[in-house]
Amino acid sequence: MAVTETLDPPAEKPAARPSLRYRLATGLPTDQAWSWLWTGLVALLALVLRLVGLGTPGTKIFDEVYYAKEAHDLLQAGVELNKEGDGPGYVVHPPLGKWMIALGEHVYGYNALGWRISAALIGALSVLLLARIARRMFGSTLLGCVAGLLLALDGLHFVMSRVALLDIFLMFWLLVAFGCALLDRDSTRTWLLRKAETGADLTATAGTRVPWWRIAMAVSAACALGVKWSATWYIVALFGIAFWWAVQARRTAGVERPFVDTLARETGWFVLCGVLLLGIYLSTWTGWFLSDDGWNRHGDPWPGPAWLPSALGNLWEYHKHAYEFHTGLHAKHDYQSTPWSWLFLGRPVAYYYSSDGGCGAENCSAEVLALGNPLIWWAFIPALVMTGWRWLARRDWRAGAILLMSLGAGIIPWTFYPTRTMFFFYTLPALPFLVLAVTLGLGMVLGPGALPRTEAVPDRVRLMEPVTDRDRRLVGAVAVASYLLVVAVTFAYFYPIYTGEQLTYESWHSRMWFDSWI
Repeated sequence: MAVTETLDPPAEKPAARPSLRYRLATGLPTDQAWSWLWTGLVALLALVLRLVGLGTPGTKIFDEVYYAKEAHDLLQAGVELNKEGDGPGYVVHPPLGKWMIALGEHVYGYNALGWRISAALIGALSVLLLARIARRMFGSTLLGCVAGLLLALDGLHFVMSRVALLDIFLMFWLLVAFGCALLDRDSTRTWLLRKAETGADLTATAGTRVPWWRIAMAVSAACALGVKWSATWYIVALFGIAFWWAVQARRTAGVERPFVDTLARETGWFVLCGVLLLGIYLSTWTGWFLSDDGWNRHGDPWPGPAWLPSALGNLWEYHKHAYEFHTGLHAKHDYQSTPWSWLFLGRPVAYYYSSDGGCGAENCSAEVLALGNPLIWWAFIPALVMTGWRWLARRDWRAGAILLMSLGAGIIPWTFYPTRTMFFFYTLPALPFLVLAVTLGLGMVLGPGALPRTEAVPDRVRLMEPVTDRDRRLVGAVAVASYLLVVAVTFAYFYPIYTGEQLTYESWHSRMWFDSWI
């Protein structure tokens, strides 16, 4: 497998400053059909792992008691009902994630396979998405496959792909939105390149393109918000990233005032995307609007302006109640944890535990534990430090986006609510971006040629730095391969406690490396 794909080097010795064409084309991928084969194989591995034994345990575990039932309600009534099923049910999450669970129940029935199959399929698809995103960002099919494998072999992602909870769908839509933002970046640069080649004035306001990928980003972000409101910080980060990439594209093109020019050209499109996002989000509540059984569907008379439909007013009141619930959630829970402990795997969440016999020994244990693969998670902190250095030292656009989407949107905002009850699996939407940080570090370990240069080094004329030290590259390749092997072995070791497999108590306890994991 080739490590990188690159633009052909110039036939003649370049000038000290690269051409506009080269500067704009730098970082744009050269896609090849065979790369889909390798990334597809990684996704297929993830799918098989997630489908095997998907119906075990055969009962509802952890919050499946809520979401599987509410998904069934949506199929029957279009809205969530109360426990008795004879009246409105008060729920605090939007309905889209439960509709996605309901699709599986519609096909396979109201059983363990039915309420989990959607999560498994979306989990495998997210592995493919991350592999393609990593390939596009790093210019390497190998690094794309590395990122996909790391996500496929992570315990938290694996477990969340096999339970009927909402977070896997939240992560999926955010990953789609980020991928669209990345494609919008490439589209903007290509558009500027074509304008420059025709001699057009890059600062002219006429002939502004339609940023279809940015619009797709807004639609995907709305779907994420329609799963869980914790998508909000990611959406802010996505819009900020998309805007800044547009500024950087104009700066690279030599526009005199790139920030001002981007404001003039793009503000209208960003506002349109925001309006579209709100509209798509409201559409996820269609079942509530069309039903008379939704909670607060026909509440007290709307005290707001008369021109606003009462249904929207009642939905606004519903949202106020839900927000108060989220911000006021302080109940103690055995498996709660703080954001400061998440990257250290301080307190994973047990979704299921049984000590019933069946293992052939006197004492048995079966558990489904939402625990990240330690060999992956304990690499996140040094990887983030390295990513921060790369952003500060080289102004690497990839490093900046990774930091903002992982720490900036995924972990730091939770520290604003220090007394709220929180759980480790809240990090799932940030996980793909944490994996990208590790992948970036592994690309550096591989040595020169593994990563394309950044725009901060304008005096280089090749997209990839030349490989001049083959021994150095060989050592790097062995190190990366060894790391992936240890990750796979560690995943296999913890596999029984990811899947609820019956173990002897001693075998189960040997996997509890810390008391806080019990």
